[in-house]
Amino acid sequence: MKIIPLNERIIFALDFPEPELAAQWVRKLDSHLRFFKVGLQLFLAGGWPVVEDIIGRGNKVMLDLKFFDIPETVHLAVRQLQNRGVSFATIHGNRPIIEAAVADKGEMKVLAVTVLTSFDESDMVEMGFTGSVRDLVLIRARKALALGCDGVVASALEATPLRDELGKNFLVVTPGIRPGLNRDVERDDQRRVATALQAIADGADHVVIGRPISTAPDPVAAVAAIQEEIARGLSS
Repeated sequence: MKIIPLNERIIFALDFPEPELAAQWVRKLDSHLRFFKVGLQLFLAGGWPVVEDIIGRGNKVMLDLKFFDIPETVHLAVRQLQNRGVSFATIHGNRPIIEAAVADKGEMKVLAVTVLTSFDESDMVEMGFTGSVRDLVLIRARKALALGCDGVVASALEATPLRDELGKNFLVVTPGIRPGLNRDVERDDQRRVATALQAIADGADHVVIGRPISTAPDPVAAVAAIQEEIARGLSS
């Protein structure tokens, strides 16, 4: 059984254009949560100093760059993450790319992105896939885990089938989290969404959340409310 502190269950998405703004958010929230996501926008704006600042304050980092290239390039890119203190890194890819990514991962966890949460069944049809999103998530997750990935990134809607079919001995990290889902909730560019309560109860280990916290009138209160949801999900 994984032992994950409550203050590491939320991975706060630092989706900001300026390193200074991201640093302000880290300082505002890291007495309440200890895990932060650095994506393409912020990493291109601030590079390694952004990551080092977060880790230097005793926090964890999910470096969400979604590596996808020829295997040797991915291998060398992942090697660049060694000894940087990164906890999670994300990749896309087929067998050779995944094998290249996990070859030198060291203590870092490599997560395979299954299907982006901005995709739905209509996108599957447009891309020429005949199966469902759920089918594709399971196919990609099964392959990634067999090749040595430590977990997957998938929506909460696939958490239950992932656990039912592939077990519990891997990480499920879930974006697309929205509070109090109803017709009026702002989904932004996400399509396959769920509450933190649903995600955790259905088997997710971590939930990635950005705008529902950063746009809340009281972000710290929003974190506390989501953590309360998570605690209920864990006990369900």
